[in-house]
Amino acid sequence: MNPFRLIGAGVLGFCANLGGIVAFASRAIGRGVTPPYFPRQYLRQFLDIGYYSLPVVGLTAIFTGAVLALQSYTGFQRFQAESAIPTIVVLSVVRELGPVLAGLMVAGRVGAAMAAELGTMRVTEQIDALTTLSTDPYRYLIMPRLVGGLIMLPLLVVVADLIGVMGGYLIATLKLGFGSVEYLNNTFRYLQTMDVVSGLTKAAVFGFIVALMGCYHGFYSQRGAQGVGVATTRAVVTASILILTSNYIVTELFFSG
Repeated sequence: MNPFRLIGAGVLGFCANLGGIVAFASRAIGRGVTPPYFPRQYLRQFLDIGYYSLPVVGLTAIFTGAVLALQSYTGFQRFQAESAIPTIVVLSVVRELGPVLAGLMVAGRVGAAMAAELGTMRVTEQIDALTTLSTDPYRYLIMPRLVGGLIMLPLLVVVADLIGVMGGYLIATLKLGFGSVEYLNNTFRYLQTMDVVSGLTKAAVFGFIVALMGCYHGFYSQRGAQGVGVATTRAVVTASILILTSNYIVTELFFSG
């Protein structure tokens, strides 16, 4: 019976963690929508999540677009279908690669930082001090991060989409022999509003997941430096897994028909 016991323990642990995350998010949202509000905390999170993540997201996007153009050309050249490369690049970047790669980059940068910061505050009893001073930590610490992730990641993805398409354009025109006007016409000819909306919806979901995982694991981190390290690792790993899982779910909702 030991294998069944292990399976049962794993299922119960998963359900317990899932319930804890849902309860944590519900508590943060329920308290965060009521005053008092902390505008400086929101502004700080907008800068940390959005502005300071631009370099890593931009570099990831431009090289992704460039590599995608090269790989598409190598494959499509065998079938004399080079004219489809602009469409493939823009649809791949806007629908999938832009939101997913931006979400993973932000999870590694911002999610880890949130977990480490809140974990350190938990270890040094700063969160307990906020409660003692009648400052709700969910309003002051958690809600600004959730709103920041929800709002700023779609804006980052817009920038990533533009830079990724530009990377493909540069490689196609400078290296692969495409004409500039021809490439741009083929890029936007088959791009639809639903493609952009689906990508931005994914980005909003991913941003909320990254912030939620970073806050949850940091807020409930164990005592000591090792506990903070474990919380940081768990925040990045769970956020990455949930990003890939929710990516399929959102794609199924938008394009299953």
